[in-house]
Amino acid sequence: MNKIFDTYRPEGFGTVNGYLFVENPEALINFLEKAFFAEEISRSINPKNEDIANVILKIGNSCFMISQARGPFLNMRTAFYLYVDDVEEIHKRAVQNGAKVEFEPANMDYEDRQSGIIDASGNYWWISKRLVKKGYHE
Repeated sequence: MNKIFDTYRPEGFGTVNGYLFVENPEALINFLEKAFFAEEISRSINPKNEDIANVILKIGNSCFMISQARGPFLNMRTAFYLYVDDVEEIHKRAVQNGAKVEFEPANMDYEDRQSGIIDASGNYWWISKRLVKKGYHE
């Protein structure tokens, strides 16, 4: 690993981390807490307009950030690959909490059990369980 990446990172953060700019951050935070057991780590509010400036959430052992979208950050979408032990249970929780189904849980050729959902902000979540204890290209 290049030494440039050998730096302090807060607990739960890796070298690359997601940062979502969404039109309704409170709704997405609520969905993530209910569907994926997200834990809110911190929150800061913009004093000018009382919008969410930054929220740090943790799902499992991974942290990421959410902020109110404005200007050039409107309508940004992304996708996440979420590893879980029970794809059906987390898929069901997501749908019960308002997610749209992209595809139902199924075994994939690349040896993952996986489903796909779309959250209320338009982000895709691939809910996956690795069926073998090896990497994807071994």
